[in-house]
Amino acid sequence: MKEQILAQKQYPYYTIRWCEKMADIPQSAWNAMALPLKTPFLEWEWLHNLETSGSVKPRAGWQSCHLTVWRDNNLVAGAPLYIKGHSYGEFVFDHQWADLAYRLGIQYYPKLLGMTPFTPAVGYRFLIAEGENELQITELMVNAIDHFCINNKLSGCNFLFVDPQWKELISQLGYSAWMHHSYIWSDQNFHNFEDFLKIFKSNQRKNIKRERKVVEKAGLILKTLVGDEIPHYLYPYIYRFYSSTCDKFYWGSKYLTKKFFEQLYPNYSHRLMLAVVHRENDVHHPVAMSFCVRKGENLYGRYWGCLEEYDSLHFETCYYKPIEWAIAHGVKMYDPGAGGSHKRRRGFPATPNYSLHRFYHPRMNTILNHYIDEINMATEEEIRAINEDLPFNKKEIKIEI
Repeated sequence: MKEQILAQKQYPYYTIRWCEKMADIPQSAWNAMALPLKTPFLEWEWLHNLETSGSVKPRAGWQSCHLTVWRDNNLVAGAPLYIKGHSYGEFVFDHQWADLAYRLGIQYYPKLLGMTPFTPAVGYRFLIAEGENELQITELMVNAIDHFCINNKLSGCNFLFVDPQWKELISQLGYSAWMHHSYIWSDQNFHNFEDFLKIFKSNQRKNIKRERKVVEKAGLILKTLVGDEIPHYLYPYIYRFYSSTCDKFYWGSKYLTKKFFEQLYPNYSHRLMLAVVHRENDVHHPVAMSFCVRKGENLYGRYWGCLEEYDSLHFETCYYKPIEWAIAHGVKMYDPGAGGSHKRRRGFPATPNYSLHRFYHPRMNTILNHYIDEINMATEEEIRAINEDLPFNKKEIKIEI
């Protein structure tokens, strides 16, 4: 796919360019728009690393086609976008829509996708430079996406894990919002971990203390390391632990290459927090690790792994220690990653998030618009049922839907 430059009659001061890779986009200009955002996963370094490491590539079903908007030679807006030939690595499971399309004799793939690949973390949106007319440029970008998808016979455009405020704007432009849920910890003005434990009913409070004690009695030491504290030799270990978890539990989901983790050093290390586990007598050879990304008041748990099995080590490394660290360092939100069965009972209420969708086949779009409210109501009931069954003292914690 060659870069396309489209003149816009309606907006003569702007030029649209479709770029095949982040390297074609000026890093400083992109980051001037990305750095003020809450999410770290739209920053140039992260997206560029996904491509140069070989994690995102056409042969893997992710063809980069980033939308950029220019005024003269100045970048004023951008959106990371990908042409997809499958639905893997998205964490929004649209297989029912693909199945419906098949039954109707409609081709569902390829489709256009807006998200940070392999990253089920809320925050996706168009990047728009300060001082620009957000509504005008957003309309321009949506129109450009429509033309691009129709001209290239793409079935639809889908934005996943979107920024809640941006969702309202895009919904006004004809996209349908589909509700999902994540499990999110939020600070309730906790002073320390013991203060956090007060939100639980007594039985679960005792259980969490027991789980932490089990890890301590196993002779394991757990350290949290951030930024420059992380020694260079640990970066290959991150892939090793990530890979071991994929091999054990998520066959076929090893989306990231070893090179991706190695290239995080040094240009992205300032965003990282590792919870590293080792034996008391061997500090240089970790036996487990969780990999988190921090930006401002937000912390994101991305990957974890262990080389030896220990009772409750997963809970300590992925939940309790990061929460303890978050409280101590002013973090207000901790998203521990995909999945939920264990998170429900350990401080992570179900929290809604949204994806946005537009199908270009009239029949598919009609069905989507007809049923989406009913689908969302069912999801809202599911969230409410989950949270009513949490082992919390309801008076001690604020849960919102």
